[in-house]
Amino acid sequence: MSADVTIGGGRLAAHPLRAAVLVEVHARPFTPVETPRRVLHFAFETTPERGEADRAALTAFCQSRGLAGPQPSDKQLRAVFGATALRWEQHSEFTTYTWELPSEPADGAPFHPPAATLAGPMSLVPQPGPVVVAIDLHLVANTTTLAPERLFDRASLAAAENSDGTALYATDFQSDPAGFVRILIVDRGLGPERAGALTQRVLEAETYRTLALLGLPEAQRLAPSVRRIEVRLAEITAATRGAQGLEANQRLLEEFTALAAELEAGAAESQFRFGASRAYDQIVHLRLQTIGERKFDGLPTWTSFLARRMAPAIRTIATLEERQANLAEKLARAANLLRTRVDVELESQNRDVLRSMNERTRLQLMLQATVEGLSVAAISYYVVGLFGYLVKGAHDAGLVRVDPSLATGAFVPIALLLVWWIVRRIRRKHVRGAG
Repeated sequence: MSADVTIGGGRLAAHPLRAAVLVEVHARPFTPVETPRRVLHFAFETTPERGEADRAALTAFCQSRGLAGPQPSDKQLRAVFGATALRWEQHSEFTTYTWELPSEPADGAPFHPPAATLAGPMSLVPQPGPVVVAIDLHLVANTTTLAPERLFDRASLAAAENSDGTALYATDFQSDPAGFVRILIVDRGLGPERAGALTQRVLEAETYRTLALLGLPEAQRLAPSVRRIEVRLAEITAATRGAQGLEANQRLLEEFTALAAELEAGAAESQFRFGASRAYDQIVHLRLQTIGERKFDGLPTWTSFLARRMAPAIRTIATLEERQANLAEKLARAANLLRTRVDVELESQNRDVLRSMNERTRLQLMLQATVEGLSVAAISYYVVGLFGYLVKGAHDAGLVRVDPSLATGAFVPIALLLVWWIVRRIRRKHVRGAG
């Protein structure tokens, strides 16, 4: 399919994703299905690595029978092997194999022979991953002898007609001894195209119903942990009101941090599963709305049955997800409040330390001034002594006539000023060097 648009003799350049968007609308078209028909549908959980291995195995399977396998970019493939048709689809986390098999004549009993004896083609391809869905769907012609109550468990039977009453479909959502969930579709005048569309929508509804419920065990696994964190949060929050001292508050803050880390780990593990459950649940409702269900013989429709059985599970998942989000907010607020208290106490301690340092600095300055004065006196004493020896020697040699004692006494103030000036200059030089 060309993505460019031709106008006259030229072309309009297309958006890089235009071709992919145009193809996506037609990615999974409905295929006509003739009545009667037996359909075995499997869904396997597949990782990206398993998906690539499955694609390679399917390609080899098709080529060995002279058919083209899926291309690297293909997400679906339909291949016909004589009277059997295979529809393969690859999704983000699962892969489906749908085998359309010839059925018994129109007057044959539904679900005969058992699905286990018909599932041989599935064993020809390596299993892509753990099986999640296995459906045995029987599309039969309308007869007066068909009664869903005789085929399914009445306690969990759900049946409905489509919007114009040209089809009846029923199931009890239970697996048979071989592990297949059986679904009956009665053709009351659908035609191949509409029969194919209804068959695919019913298969998708049951497939996505099962996948949506995969989030319930995860929610049940995380519920005790979330409850324990809620209780512990209330206990620690109550303890913070009477906590005194930096060490006590820091210990409580560490507990808040540990609880938040545990909660975030659980939320990260379950984020994809819970989000997928919500999306699959919406798809189930959309498929049933598209069918346009009508009540049949007083039995619950699929929509009403799932509203009673499936909706509580989805609400459980949503509730736990909301509890995780609310708990994360409460933990963040409580931790921020406690962290503020710790910061205030640290600032108070720092202020006391700075005040103590200022006091020590003042004492050191006073001591330094005292030592500086003593140093000036001591140095001056030695300078005056040296000067006295010099004057006395000069007087004894007849070089000066001034009395040595008088000269020495007169030199004392000069020595004090000179030494003080020199010490002051040295100190200023050291202060400028330190700055």
